[in-house]
Amino acid sequence: MKNNEHIIPSEQHWEKENIEEGFVLWFTGLSGSGKSAVAERVAIVLEREYDELVERLDGDIVRQHLTYDLGFSKEDRDMNIERVSYVAKLLSRNGVCVLSSFISPYIERRNKTRDMVTNFIEVFVKCPVEVCEQRDVKGLYKKAREGIIKNFTGISDPYEEPENPEIVLDTDKESIEESVQIVIDHLEKQGYIG
Repeated sequence: MKNNEHIIPSEQHWEKENIEEGFVLWFTGLSGSGKSAVAERVAIVLEREYDELVERLDGDIVRQHLTYDLGFSKEDRDMNIERVSYVAKLLSRNGVCVLSSFISPYIERRNKTRDMVTNFIEVFVKCPVEVCEQRDVKGLYKKAREGIIKNFTGISDPYEEPENPEIVLDTDKESIEESVQIVIDHLEKQGYIG
């Protein structure tokens, strides 16, 4: 071997053949809308009933480990979602069903994620801010209304509702089980699971 040739395999060498691509369920909505609760149940159904390989990316957990250095300005929120989108891209193109639960308040950033990842499915977890506040066990909305928390989505920072989501969940009117079934029905109808 001369000049270290062939020590690093070509990119093609690493490509696995016959891997079915996964998908990314992107749960977006206000804090307290039910994103994590629904995503958690969907993950269980996909693993137990469909034998799918599933990974969950959740806002609170990701902020502790992957994006702990970021704040809540628009730029930092966008960077947070950009990093998560890259992880989702790596997982989904290798056959993993990715369930991402993030407020992700900006349409432009969500559309960039749509363009980046494999089989992007936007799930708008629609819930009035008043209901989200009633569910708020952490007291975040109260602190936001008192000015203690700045840049809080739905109070002092905007949430841009999806324009054409693949799935809409009205979590103020549906039970978690009903919302989960809507997601599963969509995945079956579109041929992602079967």
